Amino acid sequence: MAPPAFIAPSILSADFGSLGKACSDTIGHGADWLHVDIMDGHFVPNITFGAPVVTKIRPHVERPAEAYGKGTFDCHMMIAEPKKWVKDFQKAGCDLYCFHYEAAIDSTAADSPEATSDKKTNPKELIKYIHSLGMRAGIAIKPKTDVSVLYDILDNEDKDAVPDMALVMTVEPGFGGQKFMPDMMPKVEALRKRYPELNIEVDGGLAEGTIDTAAEAGANVIVAGSAVFGAKDPSEVIAKLREAVEKRR
Repeated sequence: MAPPAFIAPSILSADFGSLGKACSDTIGHGADWLHVDIMDGHFVPNITFGAPVVTKIRPHVERPAEAYGKGTFDCHMMIAEPKKWVKDFQKAGCDLYCFHYEAAIDSTAADSPEATSDKKTNPKELIKYIHSLGMRAGIAIKPKTDVSVLYDILDNEDKDAVPDMALVMTVEPGFGGQKFMPDMMPKVEALRKRYPELNIEVDGGLAEGTIDTAAEAGANVIVAGSAVFGAKDPSEVIAKLREAVEKRR
């Protein structure tokens, strides 16, 4: 059986004027996690916010009592140098640090913003590093990246170097409000068939009209932005997203 549904509204669609309250309210509406989109203007052509904002909103949402528990901060690191910021986000209150495969293989292994390194980042070593700091690790792929790049990482015998979640982007990362890409579903299907117990996240264009397609493919971690934060009844939307996943487990 696939893992349970986790509904992770993206705070990119929240009211930034009262962000802490918006985060707290969304958990109160039934969300499991909060999806925190970090963009640096380099890996993607947009800038959102960094660790200081995560630090400020963390007190508004109780930390999860267990792995993947309610209140998990699922930080989606759309940044060019993912290893440099692991410690900062751990201190800020991140629970799940999800980096992009494409950024990792093209970045340095420096472990702080001010550090330098001649060594390239190895995704497996980065996952071990994230785990060593007490966080869960996720690895994401963009729409044009073949899902097979994840197999060697997921098949690793060293369990400390295996990610806890794989994120299949269903839009091009960088901006909210894009249209869901159903042609990404074969990636989800391939992952679910090969790794029945893996947490598989989909991000981009998820709403009541697209959730069935994603759930049928095997996704269990659902990121929804405007569909939740723009809803008249966020609780109802979250419940419908959850139901679509749960009835297909």
